Amino acid sequence: MDSDIPQNFQKELTCVICLNYFTDPVTMGCGHSFCWSCLCVSWEKVESPACCPLCRQPSEQTNLKTNILLKNLVSVARKANLRQFLSSEGSRCGLHRETLQVFCEDARSLLCVHCSDSQEHEAHRHRPVEDAAEQHRAMLSNQMRSLWEKIQRIQENLSKDGRISVYWMVSMRLHQDETRAFYETLQLVLHEEDKQYLKSLVKEGSKMFEQLEKLEAELNEKKISLRGMYDELMDMCLKPDVEFLQELGDKLRRSEQVQLHMPPPLQPELPARPITGLMDRLNRFRVEISFPCEITNHNLRLFDDVRSLRFTRDHLHMSLDPGTSNYFAAWGAQAFTSGKHYWELHVSKSWDWAVGVCKDSWLRKRGTLLESQDTFLLLCVKEEDCYTLWTTAPMTRQYIEKPLGRVGVFLDVDSGSVSFVDVAKCSLIKHCLIKPSPLQSNLDDTFNFPFRPFIYTGHT
Repeated sequence: MDSDIPQNFQKELTCVICLNYFTDPVTMGCGHSFCWSCLCVSWEKVESPACCPLCRQPSEQTNLKTNILLKNLVSVARKANLRQFLSSEGSRCGLHRETLQVFCEDARSLLCVHCSDSQEHEAHRHRPVEDAAEQHRAMLSNQMRSLWEKIQRIQENLSKDGRISVYWMVSMRLHQDETRAFYETLQLVLHEEDKQYLKSLVKEGSKMFEQLEKLEAELNEKKISLRGMYDELMDMCLKPDVEFLQELGDKLRRSEQVQLHMPPPLQPELPARPITGLMDRLNRFRVEISFPCEITNHNLRLFDDVRSLRFTRDHLHMSLDPGTSNYFAAWGAQAFTSGKHYWELHVSKSWDWAVGVCKDSWLRKRGTLLESQDTFLLLCVKEEDCYTLWTTAPMTRQYIEKPLGRVGVFLDVDSGSVSFVDVAKCSLIKHCLIKPSPLQSNLDDTFNFPFRPFIYTGHT
């Protein structure tokens, strides 16, 4: 960093992590500044919440933007250093003894004005060295942000879906058992093709299990190659401008190449399978539901909480983030304490929705929906460009394709179950038991909790 710029000023433009001039500087809420890339790597090594590496003050914001003023000051300092280097005797053209002030993009070399006009270089792309250095550092910053975004996307996918191949197999076996129980509840005939389908579920699930294991390995391999490229670009940030200009072109080409052909996210789905005679049987128990009792989004939160779910080693961990999204919830006017009841709800105009039943006890307590044992819901949650289905009590991911149009809810209070069906495809989504635990059953054998229909939508 030797130049005519005072050392105290240079110190203020130096990142305390890499001990070099800032590259793509960002400033935290506490006032301390770092290279964006240095801060990302620093945060990767520690547990959340993200803190300032210098004063350890927690940071509420992690998506920091470039500090333009600091970036411009660094640019001034870098140009002063570069001018000082180019004016030295050892940086003159060996043929013309002129200052090397032109950068040839094609030859990746520094030239004097005379050499740039020569027959060898006259058809090449030229730039003043100072401008070329600034432009290439900006290209480097953009490339590093792109790499990091893809690395984090893969990591989030792997972390969120942790042991997805294992959960997939468990889900297939559960769906097999639940389908049989659903047939029994509705007294439907289990045709031979239905029996064969149930037998094939585990076999087909095993095939998908192998595909998921392979895809997970591809994601890990891609993450390693992206991270290796990112580390190489971080090393480029530390190089002097002349060496930086001569070597960056190849690095950028390799960086763009390694970002191609990203593996798809882990999104296995069991296709809907029509059940013969399903809708005729369900419509025998059809009831009309009204939802006069609306709850605004100020009272409860759901979809932002679901998006915060992450798989840990043995269970789901939930972190609650404040949500100000435009959602509304409502419960039905009718309360059911016995019998079988079926109703349908339109969900096509909302990309986030939840339907099901809740106990009157939850309405009195009005606690969190995800942790409550008094709500039995099917949720559809949009995350980026993907939709996922979940059920509550307990919170469980469902590997079933998203229903379109209407969702049917079948409540059998007497047997203690609630089922969700895809009306358009006449297929079962999920069959859940809503009976109390054995301990609760001993306390209340009648199981006469009033159940009310429930709907929760957002982004309509």
